[in-house]
Amino acid sequence: MSIQMVKEIGKTMIYKELGDEIRKPMSSFLCDMIRIPSVSCHETDVINRIAAEMRSVGFDDVDVDPFGNVIGRIGNGRRLIAFDAHVDTVDVGSRELWDFDPFIGDIVDDYIRGRGASDQEGGMASMVYAGYLIKKHKLLPPDMTLLMVGSVSEEDCDGLCWRYIIEKSEIRPEMVLITEPTSCRLYRGQRGRMEITATMPGLSAHGSAPERGKNAIMAMAPVIAGIERLAPSLQCDDFLGRGSVTISRIRSTAPSLCSVADSCEIYMDRRLTWGETPDMALEQIRQLDPSGKLQVQAAQYSEPTHTGFVYPVTNIFPAWKTPADHRAVLAGRATHRDLFGCEPEIGRWTFSTNGVSIAGLHGIPCIGFGPGHEEMAHAPNEKVAVDELVTAALFYAFFPEHYMNQ
Repeated sequence: MSIQMVKEIGKTMIYKELGDEIRKPMSSFLCDMIRIPSVSCHETDVINRIAAEMRSVGFDDVDVDPFGNVIGRIGNGRRLIAFDAHVDTVDVGSRELWDFDPFIGDIVDDYIRGRGASDQEGGMASMVYAGYLIKKHKLLPPDMTLLMVGSVSEEDCDGLCWRYIIEKSEIRPEMVLITEPTSCRLYRGQRGRMEITATMPGLSAHGSAPERGKNAIMAMAPVIAGIERLAPSLQCDDFLGRGSVTISRIRSTAPSLCSVADSCEIYMDRRLTWGETPDMALEQIRQLDPSGKLQVQAAQYSEPTHTGFVYPVTNIFPAWKTPADHRAVLAGRATHRDLFGCEPEIGRWTFSTNGVSIAGLHGIPCIGFGPGHEEMAHAPNEKVAVDELVTAALFYAFFPEHYMNQ
């Protein structure tokens, strides 16, 4: 079935027939994934479930790489593109905030409920059943190879999975479609981010005579106040928006609870907009301490993946944006028009995705289109509409031919 056949038969009929064909098995697959807890670095069982589903719907090849990503291949042409969905989730937080079991994986009022429904196992389910449609209806151009990647450890360290794929497996697609939630809009960028630690030294003394010491917490207080004042003045990009900074953790050390604190550390989430650099962000924090004693650096990451693989990196994740006239964006627009009869809304993510490595570090163009909504990410009572899963699956199934035709 080609794009021309879709036009001849009629968009509405194709949308309904193909959507009805995948709606039930795709929903069942997503419910299964949700019932398998898969926080970062513990994704083995859900990876195995995805690999089994890829094989059952007819992917040409399915493999789990040493990092722990599952990669399904369709086709064997010289042109390589990829779709990506991270399959790890954050934890559920306080169970009291949930109106239902976070791992219930059920369907209520045509919504699938549970942790990972939007962020972002829903995108994975839509990808796999797009693969089913591509195979059954011969939708992949003969000169193309399509990789569908279920990536791991993204919630802990965005893009690390794809750094491994590009740098170690030496797989370099010409473009990647990221299936993070976009409310079925077409996205073409995001701010970058970095994780920063700042440590203030102090001098311990007995708590009954604090004047004998130097309290590191008190010395850190002006820095904390300075960060709050700094945030509104950060650089702003017309498309990606303003950079931001927030303190996510503070901790101190002391010989005992009746002692003056001899160190204080704050941990910051710094979102980098277009034109901001990591060195700039670090220096902005250093300038908040006129004493010069504050030690500021980018945080490091070296946690093992679910396979035990360790790939140490510095937590710096660049911003990226794909030009509005890039062929991937144009193909996304054409796919949406032909399937749904209207132009897609164009936007960008507020949060971070694997695009920080794919596009930000390695310059491979990315676009985004996914079921679910950003506000559902990391939130209690997470859910995704089945209709959005169907919309995304159809978009993915017909995107490769539109891309090839640009």
